Amino acid sequence: MTLDPDMRRVIDEQRLCFVATVNPDGTPNLSPKGSIRAWEDDCLLFGDIRSPNTIRNLERNPVTEINVVDPISRRGYRFRGRAELLRQGERYERALGFLRATGLSLPVGALVVIRVESAQPVLSPAYDSGELGEAEIRAMWRARIRARGD
Repeated sequence: MTLDPDMRRVIDEQRLCFVATVNPDGTPNLSPKGSIRAWEDDCLLFGDIRSPNTIRNLERNPVTEINVVDPISRRGYRFRGRAELLRQGERYERALGFLRATGLSLPVGALVVIRVESAQPVLSPAYDSGELGEAEIRAMWRARIRARGD
């Protein structure tokens, strides 16, 4: 599945995602990742910075779901696919170079490449009534953040 321009935009703008994997006992493992990038035409990429459980789970079962959501617009995407772990070699070096060129400076272990098999939009129920558009929802959440003092 090819990542479309809007998917790439959301990923590039947010850089934070939540990666779901399956623990050995069948329970879910959900882990935030700040190094997510759209890579190649149909892949997502992140670095193993501090992800021992995620990496162990993907070694055993490479199926994953990744959610990337803009918290202000309440829109984003749910990506499903299979992970490949890269630890050395030409593709590892190329992927690491890409992460470095896009701003990742932290030390990384393995690189995780997810070939996206399906993607679905994530859309807040705030849009359901049709009364609020994206501009109004953005304004509402910005006001809430200002009221908190952030």
